Amino acid sequence: MGHPHDRRFRRSAVRLLTPVRSAPWLDPTMAELVQRYLDQLVAEYAPVGDGALADYIPELTTVDPTGFGLTISSSDGFLYESGDARTEFTIQSISKPFTYALALDRVGQQAVDAKIGVEPSGDAFNEISVDEHTKIPKNPMINAGAIAAVSLVPGATPDERFAQIRDFYSACAGRPLEIDEDVYRSEKATGSRNRAIAYMLTSFGVLDEPDDVLDVYFRQCSLRVTSVDLARMAATLARGGINPQTGRRVTGAPVVQRTLSVMVTCGMYNGAGDWVSAVGMPAKSGVGGGIAAVLPGQLGIGVYSPLLDGRGNSVRGVLVCRALSERLGLHFLTVGRESRATIRAVYEPRPGVRVYELHGDLMFAGAEKALRTVDRDCGEFAVGVFDVTRVDTINDPARELLAGMSTTLRAAGKQGYVVDPDSAVVRPDRGFDDVVFRTLDDAVAAAGEWLRDNQSR
Repeated sequence: MGHPHDRRFRRSAVRLLTPVRSAPWLDPTMAELVQRYLDQLVAEYAPVGDGALADYIPELTTVDPTGFGLTISSSDGFLYESGDARTEFTIQSISKPFTYALALDRVGQQAVDAKIGVEPSGDAFNEISVDEHTKIPKNPMINAGAIAAVSLVPGATPDERFAQIRDFYSACAGRPLEIDEDVYRSEKATGSRNRAIAYMLTSFGVLDEPDDVLDVYFRQCSLRVTSVDLARMAATLARGGINPQTGRRVTGAPVVQRTLSVMVTCGMYNGAGDWVSAVGMPAKSGVGGGIAAVLPGQLGIGVYSPLLDGRGNSVRGVLVCRALSERLGLHFLTVGRESRATIRAVYEPRPGVRVYELHGDLMFAGAEKALRTVDRDCGEFAVGVFDVTRVDTINDPARELLAGMSTTLRAAGKQGYVVDPDSAVVRPDRGFDDVVFRTLDDAVAAAGEWLRDNQSR
């Protein structure tokens, strides 16, 4: 089953074979509607062979170029995984926003701003440059700014500084992260350009002890993660600094806001403008093949595919994130009111019938959470009714999930109805005429008839 060069790539991309369900109590039936979509998306883009492995770090050329994993973590910690989601690879530059956040958390914004700017550079990630006016790195997402961020993390020794960084990343990921010693040694042996950057920063008074700082920087870039880890780390940012899996507060909301702001404008290097326009999520890429993307308040995305474009971004990763944004309506400018989409009330107008009243704006993330609530409850009713009378807007992915809810409940020997008086949610021409009602009374009456018919059989 292994790749022809398995013995070479396993050091840098370790395939983990034991999956861990984030919420084993959930009936997976409706969650499988989203799972099938992710599987289809991975299958769609798996044949893309464009790009090349990063070669300036020799050890990165040993990874399997066909690796491809995708994970979505909801803001309540539920995971959807597809492909090589448990394959380990090195975090590389995806470490940068997290070290920046740690520096903000430990020494405060004023101290960080004195050493690192927040303006897009338009330069390559490893450009040997500083802002021509301030003489500090232009932002924390390029190597110069990331090295400066490492220097701001308190620690009496390099080991103490690295321990803080690793603990912070691990808290965001929800598991202890370990270093890939082979990649670390490879980066350290070939890191001449980063040494040039560090000594340039020293000459401008940004750094002291550049060699010690660089050693920590090489180690942080060599920590092993999976696309599951990246999704959970991104979801921790989406939750304002609370890890949704563990419930632990890792950092504060002001730190997250500052970090996400810089990720929006600088996280995808000189491709940030294209990314924000087409994808619209704060994100960070790494030359190990990963991308972590954040939809604030809603979800985190982790992608792994090591073939890179000329900007150092994963080719398949960019394509998949673009598709997710377009098809699920995840652009952060289109879902600004998503927090208004909630289950307003849940009640039983008669035995065996449960009504879920929704209100606000219903997009993919809100619909997905509502359906998992039905998943959790479905052993307690025979007919589920979604009342969307008070829903203001809805997008097509949410419509499809509602349609899937009805189909899935039927397959389980139950029934699913939708109350939609204005046809704002379920359109008449989509084949849902037998499950859509204009009033709640009509839906409850139909549920009663269905119960009598099925109980008498």
